[in-house]
Amino acid sequence: MTGLVTSNKMTNAVVVTVYSTKMDLKYKKRFKVRKKYVAYAPHSSVFTLGDKVEIKAVAPISKTIRWEIVN
Repeated sequence: MTGLVTSNKMTNAVVVTVYSTKMDLKYKKRFKVRKKYVAYAPHSSVFTLGDKVEIKAVAPISKTIRWEIVN
């Protein structure tokens, strides 16, 4: 999944927001959906707000961190 970095204030993690488009089944109208993921990044200061990153699922690292930055 690819998304945008929305927070890099944590020491070893960043918050990545993933946007997707869904369609209403009855009215056939498209709408945007966003979901936030906390991803593990050993050097989170390297990433700035708005950077486009790719994340992948990994084994749980902590209570909220279950994703890791690929690039």
